[in-house]
Amino acid sequence: MKLLDISEVSYQTGIAASAIRHYEEKGLLTSVGRRGLKRLFGPEVLDQLALITLGKTAGFSLDEIRDMFGADGRPDISLEKLTKKADELDEQIRHLASLRDMIRHVAVCSAPSHMECPRFRKLLRVGGRSRKKAATVGWNKKLIG
Repeated sequence: MKLLDISEVSYQTGIAASAIRHYEEKGLLTSVGRRGLKRLFGPEVLDQLALITLGKTAGFSLDEIRDMFGADGRPDISLEKLTKKADELDEQIRHLASLRDMIRHVAVCSAPSHMECPRFRKLLRVGGRSRKKAATVGWNKKLIG
């Protein structure tokens, strides 16, 4: 098994050494030793970092990502948590698609000013509500109306 020092891991993954040290401090990674002052990692760290990056991209917190690793450092991902996150992403996608559609409408609206466009006024009302209320079911109906 070839051990990789932290600079090699950083080079191969494009992740800053400081971030790798932070992930180790948070319990997401475990170094297997040191070469001088540099931490050493097993080759599995590359997959672990790929999973961390994917998890962050999906919106998981570092604590949630840490829980995705078993005691042996291998992925042990809860299907229930993945399903819940996928549902949250679906809601975000619907929300952003509605917002995109509204912005496109406003960009081509023939009203003399945005403030005279009824759909833009509706967007302002919805946007002024709390994020929690705006993310409820029916968001599309509120915006597209």
